[in-house]
Amino acid sequence: MQMQPSDKEQAVQKMFSSIARYYDLNNTLLSFGIHHQWKRQMVEQARISSGDFVLDVGAGTADLAILAAKKVGPQGTVIASDLNAPMLQIGREKLARVCAALGKAAPKTDCIIANAESLPFKDHSVDVVLTGFCMRNVAHLDQALREIFRVLKPAGRFVCLEFSTPKYKFLRRLYDFYSYQFLPAIGTWVAKDRTGVYQYLTDSIRLFPNQEAFLSKMQKAGFQEVHYLNKTGGIVAIHIATKGNL
Repeated sequence: MQMQPSDKEQAVQKMFSSIARYYDLNNTLLSFGIHHQWKRQMVEQARISSGDFVLDVGAGTADLAILAAKKVGPQGTVIASDLNAPMLQIGREKLARVCAALGKAAPKTDCIIANAESLPFKDHSVDVVLTGFCMRNVAHLDQALREIFRVLKPAGRFVCLEFSTPKYKFLRRLYDFYSYQFLPAIGTWVAKDRTGVYQYLTDSIRLFPNQEAFLSKMQKAGFQEVHYLNKTGGIVAIHIATKGNL
């Protein structure tokens, strides 16, 4: 399901709205629970410190924002941003429960509707930007990367978790079967979806740049020290970069 950029944003939001209440369940079922491990590992790569301002771009149901909230302390700030209101509402409720449990150790938090291609933050204002399974859904990838670069402080850190290209041929074949047969069937059945979102997700993974191509795009946007870590044989990759000192 390849879309023109002008149509992609609206179509993607409609699809994600339709599955919002099943999204966390399906993530766990379809990844056999491994997505929690991937997210913990990527947040560790962010080297979040007490007092940091952390922005979770394309936060969805706010899993990454929750992990960040446990690290920044009461002097820190965590913002979860997403274009999809139903997904973000679930994230807001989850984040509120976690902050209540943290008590006096909870940071300042907020969940806001925002487009990754036009972030409502000042230049050089954010310590860490996290994004998980978001970049392949934006309409204009290069613009989203430029916006993330813009809002980061000098020496700020950007960490992106995204599906990628498995390293081994046997794994690619197995992943193709999983992606084109198992994932759409189970995802659609659990979510009772009729929008085709799970077929779209499969196609979006195949259309997204591979590890090296995405690394090049990050460098073109201005990021330095760009590198990536393959996880689960390259099914996903964690890309890590810094803004550099201006």
